[in-house]
Amino acid sequence: MFAIWALVIGGLMVTMGLIGSIVKRMPIAPSALYLLFGVALGPVGAGLILLDLDDPDHVAALEIVTEIAVLISLFGVGLRLRVRMSYRIWRLPVQLASVAMLLTIAGVCAVAVGWLGLPLGVAVLAGAILAPTDPVLASDVQMADTEDRDIVRFSLTGEGGLNDGTAFPFVMLGLGLLGHHELGPGLTRWVAVDLIWATVGGLAIGAALGLLASKTILALRMRFHEAVGLESFFTLGLIGVSYGAALLASTYGFLAVFAAGVAMRQVERDENPNTPPDEVLGTLPVKGLEQVATHEHKAAAYLTQTVSEFSLDVERLAELCVTLLIGAMLTRATFSVPALGCALLLILLIRPLSVYLSTAGMGLRPAQRRLTAWFGIRGIGSLYYLAYSLAHAPDMVQADLLLQITLCTVVVSIVLHGSTATPLMAMYQRVRR
Repeated sequence: MFAIWALVIGGLMVTMGLIGSIVKRMPIAPSALYLLFGVALGPVGAGLILLDLDDPDHVAALEIVTEIAVLISLFGVGLRLRVRMSYRIWRLPVQLASVAMLLTIAGVCAVAVGWLGLPLGVAVLAGAILAPTDPVLASDVQMADTEDRDIVRFSLTGEGGLNDGTAFPFVMLGLGLLGHHELGPGLTRWVAVDLIWATVGGLAIGAALGLLASKTILALRMRFHEAVGLESFFTLGLIGVSYGAALLASTYGFLAVFAAGVAMRQVERDENPNTPPDEVLGTLPVKGLEQVATHEHKAAAYLTQTVSEFSLDVERLAELCVTLLIGAMLTRATFSVPALGCALLLILLIRPLSVYLSTAGMGLRPAQRRLTAWFGIRGIGSLYYLAYSLAHAPDMVQADLLLQITLCTVVVSIVLHGSTATPLMAMYQRVRR
């Protein structure tokens, strides 16, 4: 079996490496191709991937795989945001990750209770699972580089980094309403611990560790010419330390990892506030990279560039693996009328309304609001929250319906958003110019 897996995954990676530039010019996202490969390898096709979410071991494995994928992508998203935290451009992603997300959860919850007749706890879970946008699959509409100041790209990038963590309190609320988590009298514990402390604490822990780690390694490099190389170890280590410390403090690790990435980028920006990293580095020499890594003015830019490149490569691998699993889980039952109806209502009605309401009066042009409202891509984050919910509420009667709704929404989002990302963003860029 391992030999077959090695052949399949290796073949897919080689294939995508060969046709990657062609795919970029096509109105189709790489994730859509991975999805088709997953269907071909799943029970509908060759039967090489058999994932049964009625099996607790399979649920636990899915939770771990999706958790790792989200962590890597959140750190990478944080590294792209090279904008001073005090700038007003941050208002929009924060608004989208808070107010728009709350409105989305409320809309999905209303549909789940009013149309599907689900219990309130399951309805809240459904809203929390489907509310976060995806930082992995949304790469085509996110910032192309750190100097991209387009409000649409910046907002979608920041939103994808934030709301994978800000949705967690509402997952805990849904589990609490089902009797699987302590909410306290009158929701006091949920508000104090799950909503306020876990959110603020996670951001603070991640920012502090990202700042400390970045300044420490830069000091070692610039002053003592030590700690050079192994940026991949540093990347994975900072992700692990931030996540572990946040969980031990009963805070949200997703927010901590995102904040660590943002903090590392802020350190680099403070070193060269008026010069883009590419200009700081210039043309890198074939040999003598150690001199660049320890240079007084280039060390910070070199560190963030190498860390970003590594995290992006791992993120693409994670996207491949998780999207294959999504495709392998698809059956005819996935596209039932309730599941398809919820997916279309979310994408075509609830998301646009929540964005329009939450961004009223914020100075967006009509085209910018339309694009922001449309590109609420759902993906790996939703799959993680689904696995987390199933693991912590194994006796949930409506688990099969929740699975169908989640998978159907992710697939519809990949198809609709993936096929429109390239042409719509190209049209938007032409209008801007």
